[in-house]
Amino acid sequence: MGRVNPAPSPTPPHEAHEAHEAPGSPEAPVRDLLERSHALGADPRFTNYAGGNTSAKGTGTDPVTGTDVDLLWVKGSGGDLGTLTQDGLAVLRLDRVRALKDTYPGLDREDEMVNAFDFCLHGKGGAAPSIDTAMHALVDAAHVDHLHPDAGIAIACAADGEKLTEQAFGDKVVWVPWRRPGFQLGLDIAAVKAAHPEAVGTVLGGHGITAWGDTSAQAEANSRWIVETAETFLRENSRPEPFGPVLDDHRPLPEAERRARAAALAPVLRGIASHDAPQVGHYSDDPAVLDFLARAEHPRLAALGTSCPDHFLRTKVTPLVLDLPPTAPLEDVRTRLAELHEAYRAEYRAYYERHASPDSPAMRGADPAIVLVPGVGMFSYGRNAQTARVAGEFYLNAVNVMRGAEGVSTYAPIEESEKFRIEYWALEEAKLARMPKPRPLATRIALVTGAASGIGKAIATRLAAEGACVVVADLDLDKARAAAAELGSSDVAVGVAADVSDPGAVKAAVDEAVLAFGGLDLVVNNAGLSISKPLLETTERDWDLQHDVMAKGSFLVSQAAARVLIAQGLGGDIVYIASKNSVFAGPNNIAYSAVKADQAHQVRLLAAELGEHGIKVNGVNPDGVVRGSGIFAGGWGAQRAATYGIAEQDLGQFYAQRTLLKREVLPEHVANAVFVLTAGELSHTTGLHVPVDAGVAAAFLR
Repeated sequence: MGRVNPAPSPTPPHEAHEAHEAPGSPEAPVRDLLERSHALGADPRFTNYAGGNTSAKGTGTDPVTGTDVDLLWVKGSGGDLGTLTQDGLAVLRLDRVRALKDTYPGLDREDEMVNAFDFCLHGKGGAAPSIDTAMHALVDAAHVDHLHPDAGIAIACAADGEKLTEQAFGDKVVWVPWRRPGFQLGLDIAAVKAAHPEAVGTVLGGHGITAWGDTSAQAEANSRWIVETAETFLRENSRPEPFGPVLDDHRPLPEAERRARAAALAPVLRGIASHDAPQVGHYSDDPAVLDFLARAEHPRLAALGTSCPDHFLRTKVTPLVLDLPPTAPLEDVRTRLAELHEAYRAEYRAYYERHASPDSPAMRGADPAIVLVPGVGMFSYGRNAQTARVAGEFYLNAVNVMRGAEGVSTYAPIEESEKFRIEYWALEEAKLARMPKPRPLATRIALVTGAASGIGKAIATRLAAEGACVVVADLDLDKARAAAAELGSSDVAVGVAADVSDPGAVKAAVDEAVLAFGGLDLVVNNAGLSISKPLLETTERDWDLQHDVMAKGSFLVSQAAARVLIAQGLGGDIVYIASKNSVFAGPNNIAYSAVKADQAHQVRLLAAELGEHGIKVNGVNPDGVVRGSGIFAGGWGAQRAATYGIAEQDLGQFYAQRTLLKREVLPEHVANAVFVLTAGELSHTTGLHVPVDAGVAAAFLR
């Protein structure tokens, strides 16, 4: 992770000094809780994204009686420690939560306790309480941390974890056998705290760790001590090669070959992962994953699956593992992947049927969330780029856990039946039901050429706003990256260089797209330039440049994209930004208008050819897009203004006045048309050109 881990102290640290606001002020425990949460959540050694929870107890005022009441602030359901805000905290009356001990109906009715927390909320209560609320409320400590550190889970998932806990921590940390998260687990940990006043925390079998303290600083210090002590214990006691010897034919390919192989496989793998529902992908060639896949024990360990509930909820119980070396012919790999996918789906359905009860939620899909390819890396999948990336991060955590457990013992995850109970937990189903409705272009991956400015930038912005992952391609890499950064994080958009007239550059841009997001669904051919000259002044170079960028460039981009779309088997969209000039004959632009007519016919030709693959090909014919246009700013505006005998700054209004609607066309209007063509409502429309010209009768399609 690039961090230097401080050497752990031989005994748990003593309470640290903290400055607080006046006693009884609720701001003090909340401030301390958020600071501690951010510190722990920022370090992947301590927990992973959205994993674990923290809490603080303190005093507040009952708004009805005006009297002081004891409160619990705890990270709410679905929150992330590293980015936690006060709005992400559930706020409960401590006396009411603890009173639930007297009405707890037992393990058979465990799930009812989460609903009971709603009756313990203070005021509006903040975020929804999580299943771990009881752990924090019932433990008699002012501050409690529950974390999922790799080192802690490695001990928790070792076959002799209880013995290892005693060896690593002495009497300062107590082993708690596996129990599904819930009220009873909270009772168990509270009993440990009461019976072992010398203890600073627990190792939860198959799960993670819990630590506590009288102050926020003490709780954080104890959490850090447990993790660092576990790391030291594993490092000093691990046997060599815990994953077994290296398999010579599974060694990682050199980086360039590895990424090329990954780009070739990504569309096939995304098609596999999206059999039941479309998924976004993420590729990782982290050295820890490559080493795991190069070792003799990786098939056995991968088949055992992950253990920590946070892990397998995001990665499924097991990954799909390719059992061929990285140098196997691609066609053999594709054939084998199809066989493995069929077997994976059958086994997942059998897993579901082995454990499902009449009231279990319906099976959510039988495709893998993680695909492991020896010598190449890991492909992870989810409903968006962040979910896909995080799934890969969780499987990397699982690899670290397996390495730690195998180094000092044997990796022994929780029983399959317990995994099923959590994966198909009614509470997990309720959490999924609370998620917002996906945006129209969710799971779709778009590549837009010439997207660093003008029409292309407007299209990229609209597609990202509607939920798509966007690859901003432009001749200028720095501008492409800057435009992508304006759209959001790398989970939303990335910038790539693309000289569309160069086949190698086009392939590289498409490869970067599939490596960034797993595949491709929507391609917009927008890159272009314009030279306004009459016939006798148009040079051969002018003609070739226009045709290289727009006619040849659109052909090359469509060809490279079609290879990906066909390999995925998920259909897709190709959109050409043509022009009114593709059907309208105007003066002094022979090269530009001719190449736009070429693009317009490419739409018809490709619509006819690619329809059998479910790929729609449509066009947009803008006109007079002056404001924000890179083409007009680059000299075309001045040339056209001179042709019409007007000032350049009046060109947009001039174009508007010659239209039927008398409206100026902006880049956003073109983006609107692209969205309409690709958002799903026009699912049966292909080969169409949509005019976005405010009405130019001479350009009506006939």
